Amino acid sequence: MKQIFEALEKDARLTPQQISTMTGMPVAEVEKTIKKAEKDRTILKYKTAIDWSKLGEEQVWALVEVKVAPQRDVGFDAIAERIYRFPQARSVYLVSGTYDLAILVVGKTMQEVAVFVSEKLAPLDTVQSTVTHFILKRYKDDGEVLGGGEGMKRLAITP
Repeated sequence: MKQIFEALEKDARLTPQQISTMTGMPVAEVEKTIKKAEKDRTILKYKTAIDWSKLGEEQVWALVEVKVAPQRDVGFDAIAERIYRFPQARSVYLVSGTYDLAILVVGKTMQEVAVFVSEKLAPLDTVQSTVTHFILKRYKDDGEVLGGGEGMKRLAITP
């Protein structure tokens, strides 16, 4: 059964027939497994990874570290929920270390990301501090190499 999920994670466009061929499982069993996983939210969604820069759509990505005061009885969950409801917050993680939450933020401009952090995120009542790291270049995202990575070679250094 794990093979079904691994195949779909690599290529969400695979049909049950293709997965059946790959795994040796009957098509009906593959279909039943997928339907159950969709219903119980084991499969959260099907996703297409797009390199927007190739379409002329620039995006500004930032990783924002957030230090928060956990709330009684809910810990970090309540503030994390408030943050992940913002459309600018692409991903929200509870992390170990100096900061409590790591948030991947995407906007059209640096100014848009900065306004989100300063006017929406930082003023939240349990947020103590933020540190914003603008992502200068993405080499690999969600397992996919961006920008023709195989063709990028370093020049040889000669004396």
